[in-house]
Amino acid sequence: MKISPSILSADFGNLSEDVKKVSLGGADYIHCDIMDGHFVPNLTMGPMIIEAVKSATDVPLDIHFMVEDIPFFIDMYKHLEPEFISFHIEEEKHINRVIQKIRNLGIRPSVVLNPATPVCLLDYIVADVDMVLLMSVNPGFGGQKFIPSVIDKVKELRELAEKKNPDLLIEIDGGVNDKNAPLLKDAGADILVAGSFVFKHKSYEEAIKALR
Repeated sequence: MKISPSILSADFGNLSEDVKKVSLGGADYIHCDIMDGHFVPNLTMGPMIIEAVKSATDVPLDIHFMVEDIPFFIDMYKHLEPEFISFHIEEEKHINRVIQKIRNLGIRPSVVLNPATPVCLLDYIVADVDMVLLMSVNPGFGGQKFIPSVIDKVKELRELAEKKNPDLLIEIDGGVNDKNAPLLKDAGADILVAGSFVFKHKSYEEAIKALR
């Protein structure tokens, strides 16, 4: 199991130190939630903040766009060379075009589904992406309660992936903790995004170990 702590829950007054601590604590990726105040009712961090994050760690970045005009944001953040760029299929009309745009930059493309968005919408694109991010809360704010029905959704996606893209990574984001982590693993998840559970814990290393 890979762990991708979400800096949305970090202390932004000491962001560099928090990123360093979580990296030393065993993070596999650093999850960066980019929100524009339009696709979701929150506004988070711009490229200058993510540049500071990147300079504080050698851990690969995992960028999650919750935005309108996705190609515009890809161009704004591409110089950061993240491991993944994830975007919501609910927002994008030309999904294959955006997937190819990301891949042509040497970045691994990923698509995101909101909790109520069905897995069947991935039938014709799941073979073209490296990862699918399933939201287990409604996006926009950290600290929300995990939606249990997402566990069955993970199972459904894993079955689809076995048929069309066996190497697909499944990432879960929202309300993840040490109680639901084993259930998500058994369902077929590969990467857990955790914000509050990691950054509100007295020891980032212990929190990451508990999830793993």
